[in-house]
Amino acid sequence: MRAANLILALVIGAGLPACATSPAPRGYGGGYGDRYGYARCADCGVVERIERVYGERQSTGAGAIIGGVIGGVLGNQVGGGDGRRAATAAGAIAGGIAGNAIERDVRSAPRYEVFVRMDDGRRIVLTQRELGGLREGQAVQVRGRRAYPI
Repeated sequence: MRAANLILALVIGAGLPACATSPAPRGYGGGYGDRYGYARCADCGVVERIERVYGERQSTGAGAIIGGVIGGVLGNQVGGGDGRRAATAAGAIAGGIAGNAIERDVRSAPRYEVFVRMDDGRRIVLTQRELGGLREGQAVQVRGRRAYPI
């Protein structure tokens, strides 16, 4: 009986080192996170590159439409009779021109494409009007459609 207990203790003792493994990585694992091998957060990543984009984006025409409506409404507040109609038309035309110019200025403003490798392995591209101190290789958190340094 004593020999059986000794053999059982040796078998159990020989198996214990196999149970002593390193702890499992937290988060997503898989080596996509930071240098410790885990994700900082579900929305975290690293800026791979930043490109400045030149040129205008496609016009939607919304600026001219909204400006025309506002100009027409304001022009309708002036005068009476034929003068009111003329003021409404002039206000709509002037508002449309102003709205189109404002939209063009917004479309042609400088913007940046920020390429981010997320901690879970995804790669995304964010278009931002300003960088807010972002630089390549920096850890970021993505909220909405913008990257913020962490």
